[in-house]
Amino acid sequence: MESVSEHYAAMKAAIEKYTPHVDMALVDAGYQYAAGKHEGQLRKDGSPYIIHPLAVAEIVAEMGLDTDSILAALLHDCIEDTDASHEEIARRFGKTVADLVEGVTKLTRVNFQSMEEEQMENLRKMFLAMSKDIRVILIKIADRLHNTRTLQYQTPEKQRSKSLETMEIYAPLAHRLGMQKIKWELEDTSLKYLDPVGYEEISRQLDEKEAANAQMMASIREKIETRLRESGIKFQIYGRVKHIYSIYRKMYSQNKTLDEVYDLYAFRVIVDDIADCYNVLGHIHDLFNLVPGRFKDYISTPKPNGYQSLHTTVIGSEGIPFEVQIRTSQMHHTAEYGIAAHWKYKEGIQSTGGEEQFEWVRRLLESQQDSEAEDFISSLKIDMFDDEVFVFTPRGEVISLPAGSTPIDFAYAIHSEVGNHMVGAKVNHRIVNYDTVLQNGDIVEVITSKSAKGPSRDWLSLCKSNQARIKIRQWYKKERREENVITGRQSFEEELRRIGVSPAIVANDALQPLLLKKLSFSNLDDMYAAIGYGGLTAVKAVNRIKEEILRFNKKEAADAAAKDPTSISHKPKLATSGVIVEDIDNCMIKFARCCTPVPGDDIVGFITKGFGVSVHRRDCPNAAGAASPENSGRWVKVVWASMPMESFSTSFELTCQDRDGLALDVAMIISSMKLKCSELSARSDGKGGSTISITVEVQNVTELNAVRSRLSSIKGVKSIRRGHH
Repeated sequence: MESVSEHYAAMKAAIEKYTPHVDMALVDAGYQYAAGKHEGQLRKDGSPYIIHPLAVAEIVAEMGLDTDSILAALLHDCIEDTDASHEEIARRFGKTVADLVEGVTKLTRVNFQSMEEEQMENLRKMFLAMSKDIRVILIKIADRLHNTRTLQYQTPEKQRSKSLETMEIYAPLAHRLGMQKIKWELEDTSLKYLDPVGYEEISRQLDEKEAANAQMMASIREKIETRLRESGIKFQIYGRVKHIYSIYRKMYSQNKTLDEVYDLYAFRVIVDDIADCYNVLGHIHDLFNLVPGRFKDYISTPKPNGYQSLHTTVIGSEGIPFEVQIRTSQMHHTAEYGIAAHWKYKEGIQSTGGEEQFEWVRRLLESQQDSEAEDFISSLKIDMFDDEVFVFTPRGEVISLPAGSTPIDFAYAIHSEVGNHMVGAKVNHRIVNYDTVLQNGDIVEVITSKSAKGPSRDWLSLCKSNQARIKIRQWYKKERREENVITGRQSFEEELRRIGVSPAIVANDALQPLLLKKLSFSNLDDMYAAIGYGGLTAVKAVNRIKEEILRFNKKEAADAAAKDPTSISHKPKLATSGVIVEDIDNCMIKFARCCTPVPGDDIVGFITKGFGVSVHRRDCPNAAGAASPENSGRWVKVVWASMPMESFSTSFELTCQDRDGLALDVAMIISSMKLKCSELSARSDGKGGSTISITVEVQNVTELNAVRSRLSSIKGVKSIRRGHH
């Protein structure tokens, strides 16, 4: 175990190497302050707590960030875990440092797997802070990286929850920020705890292959080095094996063996300038056979996160394919540390170099307007996982969009007004439909008209990007308020009736203020308008207030009973299941696994021998015998209680076209909807198809249908069936 002094020396060495301009006197003062505040505190491994801030500061220094960032890294846990305050830190080290520490603290308090509304709103604020000062998230990523390196000291439950959180949020975020080196480490380390058997198996096979192919790798490297030296090119070359998680995804999602993973080996050539990049590429293609369709030029067309490199896959004399990446030293630094390589800070002043390459960060500010925190987070998670497609304007400007985008997404990526006045679109000079999926290299032209009536509501289902959806909803909120109020009111009242509540109850003078406070609206029309333009769903609104309504109805009934005890009605008793059985009180209820009914389904009950009443969906094949003479006496009428509060387990079986990451996409949908999942399994038929079985808990058929709709939108899902088959 390394000592405090060793960690301090490592931090200083990183500063001297990557950020020599840092004010070391301030850094020393920050260290002394943090060490004093954390005195007596220990990490899970028994080491002094100050080792963690020192390690985070070292990582931040390696990113090349400034004095304020390193100070914030040293102090990042002070507000959270000690008696330090924002005011005290601001007084000692400046407001900027204090704001960074506070930003990281707020982000730390969020639990991504069980987010309450307040927490989600908090997270949104942090991402907005990130769009103003990216250093907040850079420090948090450094914090998470060191914590993953020490997960072995946590409980198995903590290891899995933190690893899942890292895989869902921090690794994709590091990817979008261009921080590939950190992304790979986060993924590999998380996989070690999420699937230790799979990780160890791949690791063992890689070690065996590395030993067997060491001579081959050395031979290839020598060939490349000899040719480049003869050409007079200054270079550095590195050989590596593909990262474990990327291999894992291919092997387990595509049912491949390690031998079938195409690009297992890779070489990286670092040169001085762009001309040398293309020069080296020519030599590589001369030395080895090119694999068609595997060449990518990210220098002329960089990725949205700023990544630049030439990628080509070739085949050596041994018949084993390998990838060669060619880039300049500057490109390499950007590939390693991404946005941190572009956002430079001197004396607290942010430069603007390279900011245009990270437009998506600033778009977070736009995206959050008029959207619920929960929707913001789920869409953010989805957007981070999306692959990009690159299209061109008629003037040749490159526009990056999520894969699967349509002309609607393109129009709103240009400007809100372009989207709002769009009346048609051309792709490659031909008129196309709004739902046309854009491909890499398409030239897209938007046809606009001043007399356009604005976007259609149908566009919300046609567009792919969260940015387009937000802007469409903003237009409806602003331009169609009266229409939205009417539409929203109808949806809201229908949802109330569906759960057995009279819409008139919201007009009650005693109850209405409570409901509006719960929904965070000042009046009913504002709430109706939000539902009407899509900023809030009627189901979600009713779910938030039904406890208040239930509590109010109970109080009203109790008050009435106190005034007139004879007024108490004798209704059938409600089983704990949320189902009322006709003429039977307090009976045992179980829900049939063959059809997994949920509130809102048309249901029927069957009196079993010794197990109470089994509830089936009326359309269940096993309920077909309800009318048979031998069973007629055992089928009984059952109805849902007016407001069941608990969740109900239901199952789906998805028939899919097998692809990489399919099961992960399903898991992400369930996670984004905050549903409890008790089963998720996938099996391949070996013929390009797969079946995914999933069991989740929902409150009613509306929520069930929402789940089914989200799952059916996943690429590769062909059909969805209820229950286990």
